[in-house]
Amino acid sequence: MLVVLALASAAAVSGCGGGARRARTSASAPASTSAQRAHAAGHRRPRSVALTYRRLFALGAPLRDPASAGLPGGRFALLGGLDAADTSTAGIELADLRGVTRTASLPIAQHDAQAARLGANVYVFGGGSYSELDHILRFDPSSGAVDTVGSLPGAQSDVAVAALAGTAYVVGGFDGTSWRNTILAWRPGSAAKLVGRLPVGLRYAAVAAASGRLIIIGGSTPAAASDAIDSFDPATGRVRRIGTLPQPVTHAGAATLGSTVYLVGGRGDALDAQTARVWAIDPLTGRVRAAGRLPQPLSDAGVLRVGRGIVVAGGLASSGATVAGVGELLPRR
Repeated sequence: MLVVLALASAAAVSGCGGGARRARTSASAPASTSAQRAHAAGHRRPRSVALTYRRLFALGAPLRDPASAGLPGGRFALLGGLDAADTSTAGIELADLRGVTRTASLPIAQHDAQAARLGANVYVFGGGSYSELDHILRFDPSSGAVDTVGSLPGAQSDVAVAALAGTAYVVGGFDGTSWRNTILAWRPGSAAKLVGRLPVGLRYAAVAAASGRLIIIGGSTPAAASDAIDSFDPATGRVRRIGTLPQPVTHAGAATLGSTVYLVGGRGDALDAQTARVWAIDPLTGRVRAAGRLPQPLSDAGVLRVGRGIVVAGGLASSGATVAGVGELLPRR
């Protein structure tokens, strides 16, 4: 269960040159103008998806595989994870873009969980400690209090989590024996329920919510790292393949900016096969474009939307070192 964690700007389509002939009569002028407008609209330059990276600060200690969630006011939370000695931690770090502002503790040291913000609170799902965990924890950022508010149908670590319309979705995972192919939905005050199934068991996938759906990217199947981009529609419970990554990626993170989902870092099957690439994914078509690079190849980082950018916190380098750096990916002007 303890698996070591794991761009350039896209070329724009040039505008169409040449003008339409001037109309000979006033009656034909409106049709000509309309045709020109339609022609120009059909050849509009695509919106840039490029991101640039800037360093922010360093955590007090190296960290990888934390649960993470963005908060209002440019803040975010990192919960649990693994330290430089490959040991689970119970630490909670509440930070903004300048540094850590507050710390708290989980009831147990754990890693390989994931989190989502629902309302004012952050909820942590599953994870691993000495064995897989089934708990759902609530962290109140205003008070630092942590309590148990529910449980998953079974213990599972290595999950991916995203929030959509007030519901947290828990995707895939590992129960200590098997790769899970389940998609679970949970809302505060209710029980977790099965709402969908993946085509294959999946661990360490990257998941983000966009356009009313969950975009599920890569991850580890029982056979190998995956290159699949899937879309899950909560309204129908269906999972549909919409695209393919340029290469298989697992242990990556994903976040949504505007109408684009970004896949950040990750690795291949090998433990030292980290990548620095950032990919932009259209959640409707599955189209993949290069969007930028991290300063070093990195997997197993906390990747989360904060304000107008994507925070990348901690992670595992290809050298095997756990890192403490925190940076931000911002739209390139």
